Amino acid sequence: MTSDQLDKISDGARAYLVPVGSISGGSLGIACSVPGRRFAAARVVVRDAGETVWQETVAAADMADTLDRLPEAIAGQLEIQLARFQAPQKGLRLPGRDLPFAFTRPRIMGILNVTPDSFSDGGKFLDRDAAIRHARAMIAEGADIIDIGGESTRPGAKPVWEGEEAERVVPVIEALQDDGIPLSIDTRHSFVMDKAVQAGAHIINDVSALTYDGDSLPVAARADLPVVLMHSQGLPETMQDNPSYSHVLYEVYDYLQDRIAACVKAGIAQDHIVVDPGIGFGKRVVQDNLALINGLPLFLTLGCPILMGASRKRFIGAITGEEIAAARMPGSLAAAIRSVELGAQIVRVHDVAETAQALKLTQAFHDAAIMDGMV
Repeated sequence: MTSDQLDKISDGARAYLVPVGSISGGSLGIACSVPGRRFAAARVVVRDAGETVWQETVAAADMADTLDRLPEAIAGQLEIQLARFQAPQKGLRLPGRDLPFAFTRPRIMGILNVTPDSFSDGGKFLDRDAAIRHARAMIAEGADIIDIGGESTRPGAKPVWEGEEAERVVPVIEALQDDGIPLSIDTRHSFVMDKAVQAGAHIINDVSALTYDGDSLPVAARADLPVVLMHSQGLPETMQDNPSYSHVLYEVYDYLQDRIAACVKAGIAQDHIVVDPGIGFGKRVVQDNLALINGLPLFLTLGCPILMGASRKRFIGAITGEEIAAARMPGSLAAAIRSVELGAQIVRVHDVAETAQALKLTQAFHDAAIMDGMV
């Protein structure tokens, strides 16, 4: 970094460590929290007042020297990110389980929309018995978590009365209690969160990162359950009208970092937090969603597991020309594999059996590469 560049940096400048060049196995590169995953280098970026003022791609072997020559405030941010990136994750503590829900392999979250208007399968599982059958089918196919939602948050969706939303999801949660699988409640309403937790939900998944409802943060803190904090720009009704960013990757990262801090301040343990960049939620259809998936390793520096939900979404249709959401399974598999290879620990999907098979092969290639690196 030159003296001219140093002079331009204010006290509010933010630094980012973006790992690049994913490696399976061996001892080279920068180790990370995902078992067996390493990265050959990292792009070190400094942004000030919304603009990138300096960036450099640094090989793993040169990282320490690079940090030594950076200004103390910038180096300090990067050292914290690097430590979080490398620290082993403990897994999620779930109620009623002696052992943590660990991320020794990629986990599959099966989507259960108990709604009449979800973008891909709205109305198919609104009936309680149909929803329960579908949940059990996904469990048999390899789902590790069932994510149960009673309000569509697709682009243009209208809000649902909280009482009706609770009436849709609570009976399903109660019925699945003895199936031995973690249950997630997908809601942005504190009333529904509370009712779902009482019914036996294990995880709270909020597309607004606990900001939509002023009571959500204290309700989640009292529940003492893992929470998924997702980034979205705007509300479902209008979020795709005209989304804009100066740089989507860093803005989403800043938002999630701030939400983690707010949750910890409210009493939610750091190791209870999962982050989700929010594919398709207030994002420009192709460029923003691809930037977030390709830049996924940056989010590992937050020190939380990453959930990616790209299944059947519009950007897949925009790239492939497939207009029917339910026919986007191949593209969804590609997005899931790419996400896992870059460090995502959970993928949220509609097509569980196909995703489970694809990820078993992905994991087998990964494990074989690690063994090859030990020879």
